[in-house]
Amino acid sequence: MRVGGARKLRERWDAAGRATRWTAAGGALAVLAAGGVAWGAAADGKPPVSAVQQRIEVVDGPKDDQRVTLDTTFFRPVGRDRAPAVLLGHGFGGSKDDVRSEAEELARAGYAVLTWSARGFGRSGGEIALNSPDYEVKDVRQLVDWVAKRPEVRLDAPGDPRVGMAGESYGGAIALMTAAHDRRIDAIAPQITWNSLPDALFPNATGEGPDKGVFKKLWAGLFFTDGAGKTACGRFLPSLCDMYQEIAEKGRATPDAVETLRRSSPATFADRIRVPTLIVQGQSDSLFPLDHGDANARAIARNGAPVSVVWHQGGHDGGDSETTRVRGLVRSFFDRRLDGKGGGDPAFTVTRAGGIDSSTQAVNIEAATTGRYPGLGNRPRTLPLTGAEQTIHNPAGGSPASISALPGLGALGNLGDLGGGSLGEGLPVDMPGQAAAFDTAPLTEPLRITGATTVKIRVTGRGEIPLFAKLYDVGPGPRGQGSPARRIAAPLRVDRADGGREVTVTLPAMDYRFDAGHRLRLVLTTTDMGFATPPQPASYRVAAVSGLTVPTVPELRTQAAPLPAWVWALPGVALVVAAALVLTGRGRRGRSADAFDPELADVPLQITGLTKAYSNGYRAVSDLSLRVEKGQVLGLLGPNGAGKTTTLRMLMGLILPDEGEIRIFGHRVTPGAPVLSRLGSFVEGPGFLPHLSGRDNLDLYWRAIGRRPDEAHLEEALEIAALGAALDRPVRTYSQGMRQRLAIAQAMLGLPDLLVLDEPTNGLDPPQIREMREVLVRYAATGRTVIVSSHMLAEVEQSCTHAVVMSRGHQVATGPVAEITGAGRRLEDAFLEIIGEGTP
Repeated sequence: MRVGGARKLRERWDAAGRATRWTAAGGALAVLAAGGVAWGAAADGKPPVSAVQQRIEVVDGPKDDQRVTLDTTFFRPVGRDRAPAVLLGHGFGGSKDDVRSEAEELARAGYAVLTWSARGFGRSGGEIALNSPDYEVKDVRQLVDWVAKRPEVRLDAPGDPRVGMAGESYGGAIALMTAAHDRRIDAIAPQITWNSLPDALFPNATGEGPDKGVFKKLWAGLFFTDGAGKTACGRFLPSLCDMYQEIAEKGRATPDAVETLRRSSPATFADRIRVPTLIVQGQSDSLFPLDHGDANARAIARNGAPVSVVWHQGGHDGGDSETTRVRGLVRSFFDRRLDGKGGGDPAFTVTRAGGIDSSTQAVNIEAATTGRYPGLGNRPRTLPLTGAEQTIHNPAGGSPASISALPGLGALGNLGDLGGGSLGEGLPVDMPGQAAAFDTAPLTEPLRITGATTVKIRVTGRGEIPLFAKLYDVGPGPRGQGSPARRIAAPLRVDRADGGREVTVTLPAMDYRFDAGHRLRLVLTTTDMGFATPPQPASYRVAAVSGLTVPTVPELRTQAAPLPAWVWALPGVALVVAAALVLTGRGRRGRSADAFDPELADVPLQITGLTKAYSNGYRAVSDLSLRVEKGQVLGLLGPNGAGKTTTLRMLMGLILPDEGEIRIFGHRVTPGAPVLSRLGSFVEGPGFLPHLSGRDNLDLYWRAIGRRPDEAHLEEALEIAALGAALDRPVRTYSQGMRQRLAIAQAMLGLPDLLVLDEPTNGLDPPQIREMREVLVRYAATGRTVIVSSHMLAEVEQSCTHAVVMSRGHQVATGPVAEITGAGRRLEDAFLEIIGEGTP
């Protein structure tokens, strides 16, 4: 499958009806046509890359009397006369064009790079043989012959270039296969690829092999119908096309198919791979899951070759491909293993979703590393399961089917540690009557699974029984919601189970954190949309015989980022700025900063004649006056540009008004005025340190502003904000709604008498908005006052007791919300009428 996950598959499906673009991976002996020289455009000041495109003629597999032409591009190394070479393969369904940008990066790093379109793809001739030793591997060995003759390439011996290979999926497999058949290959970096092709297409989680596996029909269909050609399944060898037709009709493996696919599997030849290897496997991959990378790593390590393993967030199902990170790892690996630049390779790296950056909404990715590769069963611990034996049903025709992963759509499911788990709200994952579930007790502490969980089950029923095992993360409480920990199922087939048969099932490998209070749930279903299942209706009984045996790698550590210097400098800078502003305020007005009106001592806020114009002449606020009483929730309402945020900045003492005054409990507001300690605020979004817990962030903030710990009233603020156990998790794991509530809790520290919030519902979905509304109402119910600026009319109407409507800096209406709306009117209608009549 061409690499690129959900995005590229969606592009292909959008292009249905058009001719599919074919591309290739081939080998070379004689140049048919030089094709000319192209220069890679210099981007961002980078040096240009010289690229030679050519058509190369190679022997057509075992047919020594026939030739096939392959389309290739050779990238000369930048700044070097003789350099190590890298052969860069592409994914299934792609071409050499897909890896051009990576090839140019490697060339700029000083490598000679050859890309090629594999036989049967792109503008190359020949037929697809699935990286067979007799065809594609033979092609690439001839490519190595050709590379050895280039004057730009460093040689280890005559005809033996210093050469590495890299590529994703189809391109990764050819790197492994070539290293097994050509000793001139010096290092390889295969990515998201297979170990055993029959095990990939006919997986069996009981370990009994592909002969009794479950046919992965959707992925196989995408492989064998990718493109138009001489046969019904594209440009495959006719024998492969016939093989696919037979297994698609039967819905299971045939002995000939298993044997043929094994010939194209690194597993068959792994004992010959004795070169340094970097294995990169994806965590969002239902085609070639993590266990394929594990099998390759263990087999090569047994040969005495050094192996490094990386698990990243991407894969064939989408997710974050981490392109920049992975390319950097590959380049550094070749620097050490081909170019002799020294340094060591980390044995094991796992990348983890580290929450969402509140400023960009991008998922932060962090890397955890350890000095040894632990495999998939490291430091196991057993979690007992509860649940009696259950009866589940296979529907007639196998439909409707449950859903785990759909090719290319896995990215629409979960975000790993961030949760998720449905392909869309309302779309079922497991069909009623088809699934059995067994739960652990709630966890007393967080649990990080890294590896493959195992469990023993008992199955009772007639005939051959396919089942699909999955691991769920279930939230707190007796009715906690469950979602797949990873949207990948472990298929298994059980037969001879009339009297009940016990089997040990290995669930998909993963790196996943379960929070304290959550439960793990084993789910067994009778159907899965991605697999072939029996059309006959049947009923089976299943029971969990053992607990879940879960692997852990506690030595995996994420490098903690040091706190930026500005974090520690901020309190001091704030004090200096505040002092300067206080002096400036006193100088301008010539009055005491704490001028007090005793008649307003119980009035939370009174604004009189407030006006502010900026240096460019723009009048942001003009003659604004209002008064807010205790217990009110005041909505400052208006479109963008109405002057709301400028008003709040003056209220907080951040900027000075040109005219008018603001009094809080009778004290005039100036920058640094002591009365501002009675005000809590949240303006322009929360800014938290993502690797610290919510509690630690609040503590750091409180200390930074120089307040005494006993004044924080932390527990009261947190009770109102209702963050619960999430308070002790890193902020990077928070949803946007939780971040907003933490920001509200920060504003509530010290239980200020006046709480000021600027657009607190920005970026929240409807349930989160409802939660935020409840937080504000609870706070006002304590006798304190809340001011909220918003452009969301419905929210002001539902959560505020009073409103001030602003337009272009002017106050155009004020009063209780009920009076502004009038009998039978909604605030939206009143607002439009007010703006239409009252805007200067």
